[in-house]
Amino acid sequence: MPARPPLPDTLAPTRPGELGRSSGFGTTMFDALAPERAGAAPNSVFDVCHVGVVLRALLFVHGVLAIGVLFAAGSVVGWVTALATGSSVALPAVLVWLLLVCAGRRPFGALPAAGQWAVAIALGALSGAASALLAWFAAGDPLVAPAWLAPALAGAALAAAMFQWLQLRAQALLPADTAARLAELQSRIRPHFLFNTLNTALALVRHDPARAEAVLEDLSELFRVAITENAESVSLAEEVALAQRYLAIEQVRFGSRLQVSWELDPEAGAARVPPLLLQPLVENAVRHGIEPDAAGGAIRVRTRVKLGRALVSIVNSVPAAASAPGNGIALRNVRERLRLMHDVAAQFETRRETDVFRVQIVVPL
Repeated sequence: MPARPPLPDTLAPTRPGELGRSSGFGTTMFDALAPERAGAAPNSVFDVCHVGVVLRALLFVHGVLAIGVLFAAGSVVGWVTALATGSSVALPAVLVWLLLVCAGRRPFGALPAAGQWAVAIALGALSGAASALLAWFAAGDPLVAPAWLAPALAGAALAAAMFQWLQLRAQALLPADTAARLAELQSRIRPHFLFNTLNTALALVRHDPARAEAVLEDLSELFRVAITENAESVSLAEEVALAQRYLAIEQVRFGSRLQVSWELDPEAGAARVPPLLLQPLVENAVRHGIEPDAAGGAIRVRTRVKLGRALVSIVNSVPAAASAPGNGIALRNVRERLRLMHDVAAQFETRRETDVFRVQIVVPL
């Protein structure tokens, strides 16, 4: 983004909210928009390509196995031995089933309900039998029909149970996804920001028309994305660029009262995140950290890569006198959309420290 000349001091507000005030037209200008974004893909029953689903599946199967071997174990040692033996078959079987389901989630998801059940159960039986046969082949034991039939039946039964859970999970995510998308629309750009920005541009038109044009270009891009964005995910680099536009507008409005620093790692920019993830967070930083303080404050945005994950931190100074508490829509919205997209692979933390408020996001690369 090209450097822009500083705003004359006569336009920098001397009190919080001096230049442009809320219009009183409500909390959002997008209340009338539909909660579902055009082109968004529905939740797939076979969407098991998440760390959280894999961990839950492994815990479920090994829990069932641990209870089942109790019936045949005569002692604690016998139970541990039987559990270890069973795990050598169950672990690869579960992983194979998850890999097959993940790889074929699109064609499997297009099947009718009966076909989906048949595929899930058949893959479970195949995974269980194949894993057992490999284990016995490695051990050099003779193969008899009951020896591979039992793991196949167990695999089919456990696959049916997991598929039922996946169906319930997909049904539960539908209303949560709808609510999260509605919250996303409601927390995108508050009306008072629009009117403040227009007032700033009007004040610049006569003595600095080039700067006024730049402000309106940034505002146009923000609203273009807010209204037309329909992608399921965007790159972190795109989100950072949008946040830079937003804060560039606020820097014009607040002048020297708002100091912004960026520490960006280009490698972290490849991470995928939900659209309009950072803009509500930096807007919160301005609204609750900078605007209430007559002396202004600072915002620092940092991205970096650590252990194969992208870390994003947004830190803003806080005024000595606490600002009016918000309703928390933006924070809940970000947390919910990260959970829907990355499940347990994503982290979202907020904390108030001595004189700053910190938001940290961790997403897989």
